[in-house]
Amino acid sequence: MKKLLHNYSGLLLITIIVLAFFFQFFVKGLLPIPSDTIIGLYHPFRDLYAKDYSSGIPYKNFLITDPVRQQYPWRELAVTLEKKFELPLWNPYSFSGYPLLANFQSAVFYPWNILLYRMPLGWSLLIIFQPLLAGIFLYLYLNHLKLNKFASTLGAITFAFCGFSIAWMEWGTIIHTALWLPLILLSIDKILTKKNIRIWFAIFILSLTFSFFAGHLQTFFYLFIMSLIYILARWWQYGKKGKTIWLFIIGYLLFALITIVQWFPTLQFILLSNRSSDQSFTQAGWFIPWQHLIQFVAPDFFGNPTTLNYWGVWNYAEFIGYVGILPLIVSLFALFFRRDKKTLFFGTFLFLSLIFALPTGISALPFVLKIPFLSTAQPTRLMFITDFCLSILAALGFDYFLKSKKKTIIYPIIFLAIIFAGLWIFVVFGKKIFPDVTLQNFIVAKQNLYIPSLIFIVCAGILIAMTRIKQKATLQISVCILVGITIVDIFRFGWKFLPFTSSQYLFPQTTAISFLQKNSGAYRIMTTDSRILPPNFSSMYHLQSIEGYDPLYLSRYAEFISAMQRKKPDISPPFGFNRIITPHDFDSAFVDLLGVKYIVSLSDLKSAKLTKVFAEGQTQIYENKNVLPRVFFVETIENQKNRQAGIAAMFGKDLKKTAIVETNEFANVKLGIGQADITNYSENSVKISTKNDNDGFIVLTDIFYPSWHATIDGKETKIYPTDYTFRGIFVPRGNHEIVFYDSLF
Repeated sequence: MKKLLHNYSGLLLITIIVLAFFFQFFVKGLLPIPSDTIIGLYHPFRDLYAKDYSSGIPYKNFLITDPVRQQYPWRELAVTLEKKFELPLWNPYSFSGYPLLANFQSAVFYPWNILLYRMPLGWSLLIIFQPLLAGIFLYLYLNHLKLNKFASTLGAITFAFCGFSIAWMEWGTIIHTALWLPLILLSIDKILTKKNIRIWFAIFILSLTFSFFAGHLQTFFYLFIMSLIYILARWWQYGKKGKTIWLFIIGYLLFALITIVQWFPTLQFILLSNRSSDQSFTQAGWFIPWQHLIQFVAPDFFGNPTTLNYWGVWNYAEFIGYVGILPLIVSLFALFFRRDKKTLFFGTFLFLSLIFALPTGISALPFVLKIPFLSTAQPTRLMFITDFCLSILAALGFDYFLKSKKKTIIYPIIFLAIIFAGLWIFVVFGKKIFPDVTLQNFIVAKQNLYIPSLIFIVCAGILIAMTRIKQKATLQISVCILVGITIVDIFRFGWKFLPFTSSQYLFPQTTAISFLQKNSGAYRIMTTDSRILPPNFSSMYHLQSIEGYDPLYLSRYAEFISAMQRKKPDISPPFGFNRIITPHDFDSAFVDLLGVKYIVSLSDLKSAKLTKVFAEGQTQIYENKNVLPRVFFVETIENQKNRQAGIAAMFGKDLKKTAIVETNEFANVKLGIGQADITNYSENSVKISTKNDNDGFIVLTDIFYPSWHATIDGKETKIYPTDYTFRGIFVPRGNHEIVFYDSLF
């Protein structure tokens, strides 16, 4: 029993540390999600608390809004459909409808989604499992490398709570993708050393698959490349055995086969998306600015978004690679003095990740050469590899120090001491040298330098003292103190950045939303202000919106909205959306065609077609009297040869009577006007009943997408791209039941 407890004491300690970090959930019932930004930033939710908080309820971190604007709504919708035994293929509530499953971040096949069947409890557990599994998996890998238990524990908690993990923890996708890497490396070693090959081969495939399904393609790409090179390096090290390499080839083929259900629709979506049009690698923050390397020793040197004093470049979360002072010292110690293949491998990847994340010139090559995928990927996310390598190097360095008691620990300490001394000189005397930096910024930097400096002095002092200590018990106490200081260090850093919020703030119901739910039906809504129902919120209430926020959105829809906003048939990029489409031109005839029945505003709107029908606090709702039906017959079809001619033809036309179709199939076709009614509208299908005395053509103002099919009385029929971005089908005379349905392939 004592031996068993000793073997698993590290895992037990990691579990206790993770549970302690989330004490606010277990003790206070607060959720690890920034729901305070919902009621603090946006209407009509702010109106609920307007009497007590005229400026809105205070929120902790304005930088973290994506978890409630993207990940939570997508996962909620996906799980809702899965509960009904439907594949979550389509999201009709954003961008006037676009793919849900193909949107990689919806992570519809991730096994841990089973937790989300009980929301919001499941969401909290999903977040908690990230540092827990990351720590456990890395501990097992480091233990496999035969490192000291304390060193393995240090490396594990460093990875679990490093800057990258803290910055992206409440997204629920990025860290779930990353945490499988140490288990993949462990399975590779086990396979190459022929230990329980069948079991570890299965673990290798499952770990790779789970990481892919977890929902963040860029992080998985880095994981995939690193693990692949690790296989080649270890294969070479273990004697280049041909049978073993074929086993990995088979494993990758099985992985590709299993994951085709995700990568095929995602690839299709990417090819039809506007992913690259509005991005530029020359923009500020695309690479990690050189000065932000300071955040490896003093994470809040440039301030922190939670204290509203951040004065660094662009986005705090993109640049934070802090791993703690002690892990940084001992990782440098490993790089300086440990001479083995493991240190060489992870040290090489550490430097490569920094070379391609910093503006080194070399890092611009993928963007200059327009290498697919890499040319649209944010290089700052390489911080995943940087922090992962630092975590392993910290364990390697601490292990080497504890086993050898190297007095040379003084050299990395001197190196960091020089850096800290330079930072103190900057905050004390820098105003004279850098007049462009405000006095307030110097004050912020100085205040946030005290704690890291103190931790560095204490850790350095203990490490130096340990080189002279002979008693085993005293050494163990010193090690425990150092690990304890690291835990306090990363807890302080993590708690400062991450919000824990009340469950009542998570998408509450308001009277304005209830009004829209009751009256919208299959029609859509739009807003005139980014402070109202921001993109993707509508999906939580099953309200269809023309707005959306996603790195992937359809190019056709972006062009359509751009022409609408420009008031002319100009569909040339860039569009200026930058992942967020929020059109506010409610007077456009395109808005009527989009089926927008209700416009939500914070100000009085004056338009002949609008009638004010509801108000809640500052939120006002107007009804659009000119809205077109979501499905209707047209009198004529106008053929156009390409997309530019198609969008040009739409301006000045009565789009209720004329359909613009990019085809030559309908020359001189006589059409009859019949009746079309939507009898059932759901996420993956639309049922329409039609009655027409002559052959006709109906327009369904749902977004055209190749995965959608249509049947007339059960027989497949062709869907034509109509009015640039919608769907149209030819309907023979008579009474018919038409079904539009989405499918995986």
